[in-house]
Amino acid sequence: QLFFDNADFYRWREQARAMGVKVPIIAGIMPITNVAQIKRFIGMCGAKIPQPLLLKLEQLEHDPEAVYAAGVEYATRQCQDLLFHGVDGIHFYTLNKSKATVQICKALNVPHAA
Repeated sequence: QLFFDNADFYRWREQARAMGVKVPIIAGIMPITNVAQIKRFIGMCGAKIPQPLLLKLEQLEHDPEAVYAAGVEYATRQCQDLLFHGVDGIHFYTLNKSKATVQICKALNVPHAA
């Protein structure tokens, strides 16, 4: 499941482990590249965007390049934190648009990020 607040993931992961879940738990990351699109998407799946991030994105909403840059920056920091905290893996929701994910992987020094 995708999320935008790592604290939510960490709480859920600890609850799952406490219940005896032993399989790898993979984090779901969706780089935000379009405000209207992400609002529609989270409306369907129930994910929530932290209020400070949402406010920043709404301020940038009429500047698609700034939204894209802010979304890539946020997802990169999110992934760095997840890796630091020993996440079992990261699944990127690209929605058939891999450019942002490639940028994130390069920033994370993932080998062969084309």
